[in-house]
Amino acid sequence: MRRVPPRQDESRETEARPPSAAPEVRSRMQRLQVLLLMVLGLWFVDSGMGTEPGFVSRAVNGVAAGPARVETSPETAVDRATLERLLGGINPNLAPSELSRISAAVFRYSAKYDLDPELVTAVLLVESSARPWVQSPKGALGLMQVMPHMMEPLGLAGNAATIESNIEAGCWILAGNIRRLGEEEGISSYFWGSDIRGLAYLEKVQAARAEVRRYSRS
Repeated sequence: MRRVPPRQDESRETEARPPSAAPEVRSRMQRLQVLLLMVLGLWFVDSGMGTEPGFVSRAVNGVAAGPARVETSPETAVDRATLERLLGGINPNLAPSELSRISAAVFRYSAKYDLDPELVTAVLLVESSARPWVQSPKGALGLMQVMPHMMEPLGLAGNAATIESNIEAGCWILAGNIRRLGEEEGISSYFWGSDIRGLAYLEKVQAARAEVRRYSRS
């Protein structure tokens, strides 16, 4: 269940903002708040979806990784420092060492599997809201909500929730889907598997990706 941050008390809501606050800092915080609210609300938008977050394609079992043919933008601006600030805003419980490991893994495995790091970040946010420990009712684990049996062909170190192994497995699955189905259906298949039923998940990932991009440029 997503936890909604508690409302500030009335007295704090009516406090005047310090006159010294820089406009660019306020703008960045506003964008982060928008992204946080969007991520927290993603799974309340479409109550008709019949699968829990993190259900990934069964069809990629045994499929070797390769170029994913992802539509990347030459204007991709997210970097590790920006990504760590964003993830720390989404999940303040992450330690600095965890933020560093997550950002490093996103960039390492995005490059390894020819994926846009903004897309990988968007899937990570939609799947887990940047919570490495989260587990779905059907057993999907970690930041990318990977089913443990999906990781077996990779022979990765650690368990299914280990930050690096989980992100690599998610990138491998996503890249395999996109290589076989194209970007949009490949993203949808990460949630739905081979029986894609609608565009809701794709639209959530696209919206998160756009917010990550806007945050990176703010």
